[in-house]
Amino acid sequence: MATREQAENEAKGRARLASRVAVPALRGQIASPDRQILVYEDVFATGRCELLMGDVIALADRDPTVQPRLARLVDGVCADLRAAAEETGKHTPLAECVPDLYLDRIRPGGRLDRWYLRRDLPIALPHTDTTLTVRELADFTLTANGRPLTLDVADTIERLRDALAPDRRLRAGLTQGDPTEPNIADPLCWLDFEYAGRNTVAGEAANLLWYLVALGGWLVPRYQPDVYARTLRLALPPLARPRIEHLELHRSSRHIDVRHSWNTSPGRAAAITRALDGLRIESSGGMEEIRAFLALRVLGVIPPSRLTGHDLLLVLIKLAESQDPHMTLDTFFTTTPASHPHPGERSGNVPVTA
Repeated sequence: MATREQAENEAKGRARLASRVAVPALRGQIASPDRQILVYEDVFATGRCELLMGDVIALADRDPTVQPRLARLVDGVCADLRAAAEETGKHTPLAECVPDLYLDRIRPGGRLDRWYLRRDLPIALPHTDTTLTVRELADFTLTANGRPLTLDVADTIERLRDALAPDRRLRAGLTQGDPTEPNIADPLCWLDFEYAGRNTVAGEAANLLWYLVALGGWLVPRYQPDVYARTLRLALPPLARPRIEHLELHRSSRHIDVRHSWNTSPGRAAAITRALDGLRIESSGGMEEIRAFLALRVLGVIPPSRLTGHDLLLVLIKLAESQDPHMTLDTFFTTTPASHPHPGERSGNVPVTA
């Protein structure tokens, strides 16, 4: 249920997409004095769709014969996003784009201020008996898998405000606005039009890629299990997650050395590779284009106060990597694919349609 204004904006956003991409039919609207409910076609009840993207990824994790089905779905998503950029794209001030996922979170007093700047979060460093705060980390240098990084969250947020200023003109097209695994059905149909309208091309790419590499296969099922179970049809448990394998703290030189592996299940790893190729973002220049949006997705989805020290440190390492001028998209999204489980290790009897 939404306010009348929110419902009207959502209906308009869906209508602007309906001639370009597959969307559910809007069956009607139920109004109350101050609220309005939009009633959409149930694409699963009608047989139009079978699963959500997150479900198809989970099946491909367990059975390699599902990978062609996953490839077709990812290719279709990327084709729709490319077409939106080519057919409806124009350089637009960020203030004229849908603000909810970006401007509302980065503004002074917004989500990032509340989560990171108004409190100094403690981080229990894995493999040590030491706890540092997020602010204290800014005074340390860090080497992650041989790459020197700086973990200064406050400075990063200030630079994000400059990069995502409301008057900044960026290429934007008419899109669904939140291209994530629960919002994409298979066969391809876009769902959930809360953020539909004119959205930045770079923001859409960052949203899709970060969900594939971190949120869908790790953070959402781990820290928002109710959301994960409610928004996916199968909600199969992830088979792999990133890990910090080694950490050394050198207090005298104020340096931290970390070795980590971004373990990713085989279907998810294939989806990431396919999306990087399908979005056709040039590796070096593409990273520069989506850097700020990627950092905002890294910081602005899961409350850091809920994360373990191990997981928060991994998130902050990816934040620092996203701001490293020498980082490329291919390197940033490099994962360590796990192998397919043996048939006896697959979870449950789930239907597979290749």
